Amino acid sequence: MNYQKTLNLPKTDFPMKAGLVQKEPGILKNWEESGLYDNLRRQSQGKKPFVLHDGPPYANGHIHIGHALNKILKDIVVKVKTMQGYDALYVPGWDCHGLPIEHQLFKELKKKKRDVDTVDFRKKAHDYAMKFVGIQKEEFKRLGVFGQWDKPYLTLDPEYEYWILHSFGRLV
Repeated sequence: MNYQKTLNLPKTDFPMKAGLVQKEPGILKNWEESGLYDNLRRQSQGKKPFVLHDGPPYANGHIHIGHALNKILKDIVVKVKTMQGYDALYVPGWDCHGLPIEHQLFKELKKKKRDVDTVDFRKKAHDYAMKFVGIQKEEFKRLGVFGQWDKPYLTLDPEYEYWILHSFGRLV
């Protein structure tokens, strides 16, 4: 017996399978091509600003569920504030220094600190961090997070480093 015919299900043209794997690239492409984020930014200009200071993730690997939860919740706040009439700019950033990046790179190289040249290792750490900035950026975009992805702040940017040192009185 075909039990499906015994069920009183609603009739709809809406597909029963979401097909996200097939639809997601098209949705992201549409947002990019239509300039959705740029249009939102233009409409918000001159309104009362809302600033959400976001602690940046380390650029040392693929994102995980903690990153996803963090970014999605913050994205919701920024989007709600935008809908409430604020100019809510979100500038993504990455922490490109420190032990988490060095640790991951040492694991990838299968070497210990004593086995590497310091200058060579710093160049490799820079390249490693920049690789994961690109990877994480695309992963965050796939989560639907809107932001100024073409102008992030990176802690290894010389201008960023200058202003950090300047703000702590290390530079005159």
